[in-house]
Amino acid sequence: MEKPSLSVALITYNEEDILGRTLEAVKDIASEIVVVDSHSTDRTREIAQSFGARVYVEDWKGHVAQKNSALEKCRGEWILFLDADEEVSPDLRNSIREAIRNPEFDGYMINRRTYYLGSFLRYTWQPEWRLRLVKRSADPRWEGRDPHDVLRIKGSVGKLRGDLYHYSFRSLEDHLLKSVRYAKISAQEKHRRGERATVQDLLLRPCWTFFKLLFLKGGVRDGVRGFIASAVSAFYTFMKYAFLLEMDLREKFGRELWRK
Repeated sequence: MEKPSLSVALITYNEEDILGRTLEAVKDIASEIVVVDSHSTDRTREIAQSFGARVYVEDWKGHVAQKNSALEKCRGEWILFLDADEEVSPDLRNSIREAIRNPEFDGYMINRRTYYLGSFLRYTWQPEWRLRLVKRSADPRWEGRDPHDVLRIKGSVGKLRGDLYHYSFRSLEDHLLKSVRYAKISAQEKHRRGERATVQDLLLRPCWTFFKLLFLKGGVRDGVRGFIASAVSAFYTFMKYAFLLEMDLREKFGRELWRK
């Protein structure tokens, strides 16, 4: 009997240093690879094509819309969504094979484990279950608020054994810069929806983020790496509401805030 087909879908922008590792890990289980690229200026598209990927070049529409565009181009019975900085572990690869051969659910959640400052975090940001493997017939759709997209389906959901390795941050500086960028995107989305920031948000929300990750989630057991990851996460929370407050003030006073 012919095995079920699996589409692997990604969105990319200037990922030449990491994309090869991502695609190498799934080339043996993918029936097709679909890449939607946002006008990369490096070798991203060339690398994707070397793995046999169908590559589409499109203007950036936001995380949710861009991922839905990739989804719509998939032809497989099953779809595995990956980010360009992720790698399917050997255990997870075996679980994916088994799941699509003998499916018990319409979709499967996968635990993502982040590589941070030299090794994988065991407690901070753990567990991080994300729906990533879905039947195309289950009407999958990306929803949520940019940059925090969420995949949804109409059907039953289970969990897979094995980790999805996440190489999101190339350095501490990269983590800080991404935190500022994503905080601004999130603040813009909140402002668009009519949300407002308060002083209490600036004071309390970052403290709660730090406490939750370091103590409730057990980040302290990751040592100094857990402490730094928790602190930068709190910084992200602070900047998100600081950007939102800046937007509120600019709207209120109707002028630039930093110069006359």
